[in-house]
Amino acid sequence: MAVAETLHFGRAAGRLGMTQPPLSQSIQALERELGSRLFQRTRRSVALTPFGAQWLTHVRAALDGVNALPEVAQRLRDGQTGQLDLSFVSTADYSVLPDLVRRYTALYPGVRMELREVTSDVQIAALAAGRGHAGLVIPPGSGLPASLDYRRLVSESLVAAVPESWVAEGRLALADGRLAAAAVIAAPLIIFPRRLAPAFYEIVMDYCVAHGGAARVVQEAIQMQTIISLVSAGIGIALVPASLRHLARTGVRYVELREDAPLLTTGLVWRRDDTTPTLRRFLEVAELA
Repeated sequence: MAVAETLHFGRAAGRLGMTQPPLSQSIQALERELGSRLFQRTRRSVALTPFGAQWLTHVRAALDGVNALPEVAQRLRDGQTGQLDLSFVSTADYSVLPDLVRRYTALYPGVRMELREVTSDVQIAALAAGRGHAGLVIPPGSGLPASLDYRRLVSESLVAAVPESWVAEGRLALADGRLAAAAVIAAPLIIFPRRLAPAFYEIVMDYCVAHGGAARVVQEAIQMQTIISLVSAGIGIALVPASLRHLARTGVRYVELREDAPLLTTGLVWRRDDTTPTLRRFLEVAELA
């Protein structure tokens, strides 16, 4: 590029801090490697060949890329660019996830986020196996693998999602707009499968047992949207996080529980030894949640 910009071997050699003969030899070796001449030389002038003029555009782009590498390295090191793989349970989509992602992407727009909706058990197993960076999970009562760290982000009360028609027809009686535990126990229940969401499942079951009965499960579903759709269809009722009120669905009413409502906790889990810069920045944002 020095020769192309000066069109003079002597001046190009001076710019490069070398003598002219090795520069001429280097150009000749490059031309042999490329299989085409870069310069048209005479005793009085040097000019780019048509091939050389076209190749110069690509050389400049390549050198610009090389010159930008230190800045790229700094941005990667500082977590300003790169990738963050975040998984989440479906309940988080209506509580902590939107605000957390919004604040993170506002601070670090150069980071590419890969978001996946996955049940807590799958997330925890994947992270423990070294896949992904972090996950929003409902922590299992049995605890987490020793290789993972955890931070609680939100605890919210459960409410009942009930078919609107059941209330209108008197099939489901409300007291002061709230649903009694006895009514929950008596009603057909829709819930996450125990094998996929053991913590959530146990919270609901324990609530029923604590109030003198056992839940009558009629249907299981692994997506919160599916559960609400089944409530809308009149299959049964469901106990869901209060943030699910954001999921408006025709034919579904969200009502508070009359007795003390159980709490559902959602938190962030990640590998203790993961030093990925984008993860560190994400954890800093989560600290402010």
